[in-house]
Amino acid sequence: MTFKGWPTEALDFYEHLEADNSKSFWQAHKEQYDDAVRAPMEALLAELEPEFGPGKIFRPNRDVRFSADKSPYKTHIGAHLESGGYIQLSADGLACGNGMYQLAPDQLERYRAAVAEDVSGAELERVITRVEQAGPRVHGRDSLKSAPRGYAKDHPRIELLRHKGLVAWQEWEPAKWLGTRAAHTRIVDFLRASQPLRDWLDGHVGPSELPSR
Repeated sequence: MTFKGWPTEALDFYEHLEADNSKSFWQAHKEQYDDAVRAPMEALLAELEPEFGPGKIFRPNRDVRFSADKSPYKTHIGAHLESGGYIQLSADGLACGNGMYQLAPDQLERYRAAVAEDVSGAELERVITRVEQAGPRVHGRDSLKSAPRGYAKDHPRIELLRHKGLVAWQEWEPAKWLGTRAAHTRIVDFLRASQPLRDWLDGHVGPSELPSR
């Protein structure tokens, strides 16, 4: 199957799911989800795999065990690429991310050490500038309000040191192009533009070496 974008039925599905997030709605519209939402994502991932590695679609069910919101279904479809990229479709449109969203304690230690070091820290600043000039914005996640322990408050890269995750992110509102091959082009352009950030993180932070919980 060739990826041709997402039809309007995909956005309609999520608009209605937001209004009626119930098992009965999901079961009644499962075919619409499979055909208009999931099938195009599967086709897209197959086309992206040669350059960005295999992709995995996240399950549509929410984990409500520790949430006050007991809505059973996510109001978006998300997929993760082996290269680190993330693709998301919802009623609000298309979004893409790349980077490391949540750093484990050992990753965070390596990240801060690399940011604080003059050569690698300056390199990250150049990478962020390069990525943002291409279109995506680079965001920190779960940032501290003050300097992390062991680092000076007046460090020249204190803003970066405060982050507990770092990602490039770009969003597009729904438009006619979303139902065409232009969606593929925008996603590929984002992934290529944001790859320098992921490369820096892979090189200086890497995967967590802590045992899985």
